[in-house]
Amino acid sequence: MASLDHLGISVDHVPSASAQFHPVLTALGYTRAYDAEDHAYWRQDGQPEILLYPARENADGPHEHGRVGWQHLAFAVDSRAEVDRLHAIALGAGWTPVRDPKEYPRFTARYYASFVEDDNGIRLEMLHNPPRDAD
Repeated sequence: MASLDHLGISVDHVPSASAQFHPVLTALGYTRAYDAEDHAYWRQDGQPEILLYPARENADGPHEHGRVGWQHLAFAVDSRAEVDRLHAIALGAGWTPVRDPKEYPRFTARYYASFVEDDNGIRLEMLHNPPRDAD
């Protein structure tokens, strides 16, 4: 059985992207293991590492949501209050709100999420979707 080991993300400028990612990943329980001009990464026991790398020289600017490639990375959390807290932390770190925290009944009656995007067009979702029997 295979498992996801790490996620590498290309960014225009690693130090700037690291400054945006760090508060959010720290709030999610990750620890920064390395931070330099050429790459940065975070770890959390039992979770894939998240790595930032500089984009190749022929990259032409930030990623555009909906184009071929990256869609978004979703983090499931334990409560709606945690979604709200993480959303606020992301905004404080310079992320742009895509969708403020709200319910998404088209997914499930319990789905509550927010979406943010960094300066590179990288989109994160923070969500709370408890099992049906958790009520």
